[in-house]
Amino acid sequence: MSTPEPTAPLPVPPIGVKVTTDLEHRASGIRARARWIDPHTRKRVTRALVVPDEEAADEFFQYLQASAELGIDKRILLSDYVEMIGDRWQRGLDPTSTVDGYKLGLRLRVLPALGHLPLSQITAGMIDRTIDQWETQHSASTIKNTIAPLVRVLDEAVRDDLLPSNPARNRSRRSLGKSALNLKENDLSPRVHALKDLATLTTLADRCGEVHQSYSDFVMLGALLAARGSEISGLQVGDIDWDQRIVTIRRQTYPGAGGLVTKQTKGRDIRHVPILQALTPVLERLTHDREPDERLLTGPRGGVLTTASVRDATKWDQLVTELELPSLTRHGLRHTGATWLADAGIPLHVLQGILGHKSIETTRGYLHPDTRHLTDAAARANAFLDGHENPERESPAASSRATAPRR
Repeated sequence: MSTPEPTAPLPVPPIGVKVTTDLEHRASGIRARARWIDPHTRKRVTRALVVPDEEAADEFFQYLQASAELGIDKRILLSDYVEMIGDRWQRGLDPTSTVDGYKLGLRLRVLPALGHLPLSQITAGMIDRTIDQWETQHSASTIKNTIAPLVRVLDEAVRDDLLPSNPARNRSRRSLGKSALNLKENDLSPRVHALKDLATLTTLADRCGEVHQSYSDFVMLGALLAARGSEISGLQVGDIDWDQRIVTIRRQTYPGAGGLVTKQTKGRDIRHVPILQALTPVLERLTHDREPDERLLTGPRGGVLTTASVRDATKWDQLVTELELPSLTRHGLRHTGATWLADAGIPLHVLQGILGHKSIETTRGYLHPDTRHLTDAAARANAFLDGHENPERESPAASSRATAPRR
């Protein structure tokens, strides 16, 4: 079965062009017709619609007039609008990374779900129900990369006066993948994705090493540098400073449009991470007798390791399930290192620099929740209430007054 050809958007009068209208009464209703001369082709253009009464005809003519003032059909479909604005919604995005994910989200999920609808009919509730459906099929990061381009496209529609406000704007702040009934307080903490101890990390690394040593090294570097997978891929031998015992993270490498992309880190800042003792033998082996500009970690065939290649080669999902770590992702290695550093008592501002967070509130999420102040508050409240339940018990102040000698 062949795919039908997309239909061209219906014409609207250009701005400033004189439009003539007329009505023709028929047995099936009233044929409302508008005509104008295209200023570029000098050809007559006709737009007609059969309506039930003259009031509906007036509404049709007013709609054409309003569309002419904007230069855009006010009833344009979302899919037609996306095609019309082209790359305009991508302004300000990183073309080497972010744009690719957003384009996929728009093409594979947004347009199939909402593209057939007129922009004016898309509501916040409709978007919410669509997101509910996406949540049954996709991860939170995939949904984020789907909502983000929808928000940007509808922002353009607001600027074009096709919408009074963006119905997708607040939807982007949903707790993606989280049911209100099942949400636990700690589910939002990155700590829940961390490995419990070094022995568990070593076990995971050893199992990955059974496939190839480079996959074991990737695991150890990701956790003990608290680094992103793309940052591990971007490390060079010269980034290891044995005199100061620090690793400088200054770039990331990842698959992008047209092949591998190497660029600045996500925060565009160079940051320094201390070399932990458990990582020393790994780095010594990877830097021994090698040139500073060589890539620190390469795959079995000498190519770049990416988080996807590690996943595929190690059968990651199956492996972590066997190790009873079913929720662990490659990015969970970074959460592991960050959690361990936080629990070691590293000052918050130092930890922020190591992780490269712009906001200290993001770093604060790795701190272990301290409830000691609540225990102290409960003790004070219990003492207060205990005094109310035993009114005959005198307070310390009253007791001291009773025993004091009279003068």
